[in-house]
Amino acid sequence: MAECIRLLYWAYFKPYSFASWLREIHPELKPQDNPFRMRSEFANNPRLARYAWQVWLLTAVLPVPIMLLVYRFARPLELFNICFLLLGWLIGLYFAFQDNQKLLRKLQQVIWILVVIPFGGTPVSLSKLPSWLIQFWFIACGLAVALDVHWGIAQGFSLGASWFLAIFFAARMDLPKTWLLVWLLTLIAGFGVAFSIVFLLIPWLIWVSELLWMVCIYLFSRRGSKVWCLTYLPSRFNERIFLPLPFMAQIIVEAHQENPTAARQTINYLLTYTNQEQVAAHAIAEIATDYLKRCLTLEDIVEVGAKLSWIPLPLPKRLNSALPQLLDVSQDVQAAMKATSPYSKYRLLYEPIADLHQLHKQLDVSKDALLAKTFGSIAQNWLDIIEKAQPTYREASLYSAEIRQVYIPGSALDPATAKERFKGRDYLFRQIEKLADENPPPVLLLYGRRRTGKTSALKYLPNRVAANLVPLLVDVQGAAIATTLSGLAEQIARQIMEATQRLPRRLDFPDPDAIFRVSTDPFVALYNWFGEIEQTFPDKKFLLCLDEFPRLGEFVELTGSKAPLNFLRSMIQHRQQWILLFSSSHLRWELPPYWSDYLINTISLQLDYLQESEARELIIHPVDDFPDNIYESAAVDRIIYYTRCQPYLVQLVCHEIIELLNHYIRKENRLPKTTTATVEDVETIIPKVLERGDQYFRELWINLTPEEQNLLQHIAQSSISDSTKLVRRLIKKGILQQDEQSQEISFQVPLVQKYILHEFELEN
Repeated sequence: MAECIRLLYWAYFKPYSFASWLREIHPELKPQDNPFRMRSEFANNPRLARYAWQVWLLTAVLPVPIMLLVYRFARPLELFNICFLLLGWLIGLYFAFQDNQKLLRKLQQVIWILVVIPFGGTPVSLSKLPSWLIQFWFIACGLAVALDVHWGIAQGFSLGASWFLAIFFAARMDLPKTWLLVWLLTLIAGFGVAFSIVFLLIPWLIWVSELLWMVCIYLFSRRGSKVWCLTYLPSRFNERIFLPLPFMAQIIVEAHQENPTAARQTINYLLTYTNQEQVAAHAIAEIATDYLKRCLTLEDIVEVGAKLSWIPLPLPKRLNSALPQLLDVSQDVQAAMKATSPYSKYRLLYEPIADLHQLHKQLDVSKDALLAKTFGSIAQNWLDIIEKAQPTYREASLYSAEIRQVYIPGSALDPATAKERFKGRDYLFRQIEKLADENPPPVLLLYGRRRTGKTSALKYLPNRVAANLVPLLVDVQGAAIATTLSGLAEQIARQIMEATQRLPRRLDFPDPDAIFRVSTDPFVALYNWFGEIEQTFPDKKFLLCLDEFPRLGEFVELTGSKAPLNFLRSMIQHRQQWILLFSSSHLRWELPPYWSDYLINTISLQLDYLQESEARELIIHPVDDFPDNIYESAAVDRIIYYTRCQPYLVQLVCHEIIELLNHYIRKENRLPKTTTATVEDVETIIPKVLERGDQYFRELWINLTPEEQNLLQHIAQSSISDSTKLVRRLIKKGILQQDEQSQEISFQVPLVQKYILHEFELEN
């Protein structure tokens, strides 16, 4: 009986702990399940069998004493009728033990109708109804009580009690009846009163007592420790509190200042075993915001990530948009602080600064004023701290023994972090601007081999063109991770919205989600959204830059739908303010045949090597305050010779030269002013360049046919002068070149020849 009382308490006041306890008994068992449907497992699971009989006792047996108690006060209720009630109850028990849940539910639905409608159609009082109809009604009521087993403990017990209250009121009624009046009076008088008591009156009385209890706890907490209050919060005794209680979140936040572990355990309990997720979320938000506001130094920003690592996922809605970005900033600052040189710290702090500016832009357009105000001030405070600290590392780097490592080989350059490291390409920007100003503007096809700076140029484009032209970069390779049309369309829209945040001048585009919600076709929605953007900014032209656009072909093959390609064609034909720029490392004749239908009347723009003057500037003056005595003139010439002014290779070679010079400085204690790169130093780092740039060279190699590979191996060992069809194809690919006078065939980039010779020697 003690266990039954505990189960009844759990069913009403601790449903989450109850559900967890049931999963320990059986992984598929839920509070609303009829345990007798698992009776085949009783032999091997005694706890399950014990629980089943406890459910039976609470839902089917306990209502019998209630019935007898009702009989004590219900004078019109004859003992003979109670026998019929017990008969129906015994019949119901037989069905209750069955494991067919659907049968039980259907049967009880039928019983409900039989219980509440038999009185209909007669104008006489209940006492004058035919005895067989009264007896049938009592049998149906008893059957319904027994079938309440399949509703679970809380609902089953409440329903069982409700049936008997219905009987009591029905027995007391002595009024003329009609079909509707009997149904309403029986249902309202019986079930209405029972459910009002169980689900309205009792919870209301409980909440009032919990409110008074919460006020008392709060008053006591004002005079002493807050930690002890956590044990006595109402949610510890009632896991399902339907109405909010004041002061709970405030006490948790204050207790966190005294004992973080206890406060976090309470938050975890609220999230796991109660319906107080809002209270827990509010406490988490207050605690996190307090930590973020108290950051006064770079060290505080670094530590905040570890201090908030305990916050569970998913994050509260209030934090979800800003906290992850601030934690990323904390991690970036931590990486900067671990850098080995002052200049590396100075350079790495550019990224968190850019991220904080980006967060500021997002908060400026946020619809949540409180969120924008709170996290806007935090972001500004962090920005002031980092921007104040960054120049000190720059000054320290000027007096550092080592040379600053300023070259960035590999990833595309971003204006927010790379700054002036991007050199040249002015001719490309002027050409794009001129073509975009034509009426109608043509479709642009930007071609450049791997690592020639296509993506970098597209990222810098917004800063190099007039304000009336708005470049919007979409990484098709990233967007094509989607496997559905709606996913691809939404990825494109998301990337466009992110591109607007990186523009020099803010533009508030219409919300794309509103368009996608009302349209069943994702690319029709995207097309309509572009139309709304045109209407919002009628004086602008939008340059949609689709980087690595051939990836759309993979998506078309995966889905079998050409909707994305047809969308682009429709954009070209009908959206006059939109100009398409396709960017790829593939020549047009290397693309699948179906692209020819979509790239008609395009103007090709080729992005190749840097001009020699631009490459020299990148080598000698990559950033401001870079020493101008690092390279001998002959060393610069040798770098240009080996790289053919290919921007990635120039960055890579210079990066390795600085590493070599710093090695000399650390090893021989030489001052930077006495350390100058020579031709011999350039030759020394070539094997390291081939090793570090292996991915670039290998990708170039594997994209060649076996015939092309054999020819290149032959040319790498001995020059030729025959201009065959295969040679001309490799010239178009930018790998070989032919001297106009001697007709000698050679590699455009000597480093590529070095790589092929190195690999050929390894194979042999």
